[in-house]
Amino acid sequence: MKRRVRMITAGFVLGTAFGGCGNKPEVVAPPPPEVSVSQPLERTVSDYFETTGRTDALETVEVRARVSGYLVKVNFLDGTEVKRGQELFLIDPRPYEADVLAAEASLARWRAQLRQADSEVKRNQRLLPKGAASERDLERSVASRDTAAAEIQASQARLDRSKLDLEFTRVVAPIDGRVSRTTITEGNLIEAGQSVVLTTLVSVDPVYVYFDVDERTVLNLRQRRRDAGDTNSPSNIKERKIPIEISLANEDRYQRSGLLDFVDNRVDPGTGTLKARAVFSNTDRLLAPGLFVRVRMPMGEPLQAVLITERAIGTDQGNKFVYVVNQQDVAEYRAVKLGPLADDGLRVISKGLQAGERVITSGIQRVRPGLTVKPQNTAMLPPQKAAAPQS
Repeated sequence: MKRRVRMITAGFVLGTAFGGCGNKPEVVAPPPPEVSVSQPLERTVSDYFETTGRTDALETVEVRARVSGYLVKVNFLDGTEVKRGQELFLIDPRPYEADVLAAEASLARWRAQLRQADSEVKRNQRLLPKGAASERDLERSVASRDTAAAEIQASQARLDRSKLDLEFTRVVAPIDGRVSRTTITEGNLIEAGQSVVLTTLVSVDPVYVYFDVDERTVLNLRQRRRDAGDTNSPSNIKERKIPIEISLANEDRYQRSGLLDFVDNRVDPGTGTLKARAVFSNTDRLLAPGLFVRVRMPMGEPLQAVLITERAIGTDQGNKFVYVVNQQDVAEYRAVKLGPLADDGLRVISKGLQAGERVITSGIQRVRPGLTVKPQNTAMLPPQKAAAPQS
């Protein structure tokens, strides 16, 4: 009886299993992925060379003493701006005032002796024909007169040097600029000729920005000039008035404009770069020597180009691509060549994309070539960025 029950149960199970195999499971296709699409913006843009640089002062002076003596006064506050000719330090002038008085007295004494010697010469010249004076007397008087005249010149030179040393006791600012801290305090003995720097002084307006241009960019710039028919080569790079723009480390945009001021005469073979310099106004005093800046320089005339957001750009083994949605809402793979980055964050596409095409800007990780998608139209730029002024 138990065996019969087992056979009935097994038959039921097998029948159920084989009966189920006769119904094929239904495969439900997933819905097309939703993606955001935008049309590239068409705009006139400039191709720029971008690099980094450092600011520097037009003039830098290490202030040193030119005479020895005790420092009696410091006439500036550390870190303030000073004017050319303003007194910075005062060295005890009394020893040099005494030297001036002594030189003046010596000069007066020799002038008196010159007058006496000249009078003696004239007297001997009158007495010589009468026999009251000899040739030897005349020669001695002439020699005394010439000696006195020479001593007057020497005394005048000593007086001029003494006055110059007295003037050097006032250490003045040789240029307009910002002074550093003083390294010597009042009461210290200063020795002339030593390498002690009393303070440093840098000019503040305008300022230089130094940067390096790589060899390839230098060759490209020269080739573009030749292609444009520009064969004029001015003796001074300033005559070209090439604009240079910079931004500081805390600035998002290139907000400062200057002019290219200098280009070196040789490429550094060690780095393969050419040293260049631009000059910038610094009326707001925000630029100081040694600041890090981002630099950009136009590579030619502005051109019409298409721009897209960088979110739409993918990387495939080092190659850049975007997905374009066709009229049948099918994603197409499109290899592109990137251009410079615009101020508003959009990337210039120099090759591979046309204006008016629909580019997937969001959701490219869910897309593959040939896949049907559900596009949602969006703006390429958010409204606030689109309305922002371009520098």
